[in-house]
Amino acid sequence: MPVKKEKEPLIMHPRPSSIVAALYTLRDLDTDVVILHGPPGCSFKHARLLEEDGMRVVTTSLDETGFVFGGHDALVEVLEKVIERFNPGRIGIVGTCASMIIGEELHEAVTQVQPDVPVIEVDVHAGYRDNTKGVVMALESALASGIISEAEFERQKALLKEATMVEKRHGAASKEYLEPNRGDLKYKVAGRLLELLKQGKKGLNILNAKKETAFMFADVNLAVAQVAEKLGSGSNIVNMANLDDNVGLPKNRRNAREIKEDLKEKGFEIHHIIGGLDEYPVAGNTADRIIGEKYSDYDFAVISGVPHALPMDNIKNMELFSVTNGPRQVVPLKDMGHTHVVVEIDLHPKTLGVSHIVESEFGATLREMVKDA
Repeated sequence: MPVKKEKEPLIMHPRPSSIVAALYTLRDLDTDVVILHGPPGCSFKHARLLEEDGMRVVTTSLDETGFVFGGHDALVEVLEKVIERFNPGRIGIVGTCASMIIGEELHEAVTQVQPDVPVIEVDVHAGYRDNTKGVVMALESALASGIISEAEFERQKALLKEATMVEKRHGAASKEYLEPNRGDLKYKVAGRLLELLKQGKKGLNILNAKKETAFMFADVNLAVAQVAEKLGSGSNIVNMANLDDNVGLPKNRRNAREIKEDLKEKGFEIHHIIGGLDEYPVAGNTADRIIGEKYSDYDFAVISGVPHALPMDNIKNMELFSVTNGPRQVVPLKDMGHTHVVVEIDLHPKTLGVSHIVESEFGATLREMVKDA
């Protein structure tokens, strides 16, 4: 008797698309220019943000005529212009819903133009349930172009699989509909954290952030360490961070190194490295193991970035302070047992194109509240 396949729940709130995921992956591969083959407004917000991050994003500007008769000539024209205008060392071409539905062959345009630099072609649309599909497709093309190794490709695929599961277990894909929520008031949460520090309670200070968002989340952990030092309880704090700069795609390694240098300059000691910036889905497991071995009797934990990737096994008896940038992540974190959840609104746009730590609202609140201590 055939086994009945369990139907996946219908997620009704907006979710990231595979096209955008492919764009960010090309950025992490140090691609200079990406051509979005489709309508001029497709993925507009993210394309604009990525330009702030140093990668040019242009479009073939397909219109209704192109939807009917195809956009091959437009793609050839834009590809030639990109080579002439930007002199790029690496080019990406990303499909959209419109160009993929009409069956555009990206490779035909590349064959016709014959660029003398690598071109990563991603035949992607937004119709995939998991946005990580766009990442995998971009990596497959990068592998075929010889830009990444087979080992790195397999490593990335395993991380993406776990990232998808993290979101389905306790993230934005965990419920049919999640109300956006601004979380707890920052000054109240900061006040409670300062009370614990004044009492000399022992705390874990954990950064487990996704890629460039670590530029601001790291400021939260930095502020915790700074106020603890000011209140005379600095020795009670253990710092962990997913800032291994020996793993990951080029941009992630570079960003991990930049953040570590900033932290070191400010006197912040990382007691445990728990992974790289692309390892946030599994770095929580490393932190969990370390906590189980050494710190299970600690009183509280501050977790910034992707707190829901940290298993509850060894922290369930601690008072948990979580900092996220996802308004739809508040309810799942509360459901997990996180006592205090604060949201850093608009974090992502503020961390694109930077190379130094960016001040967080929660970190600024903590510093202000101990200013006269």
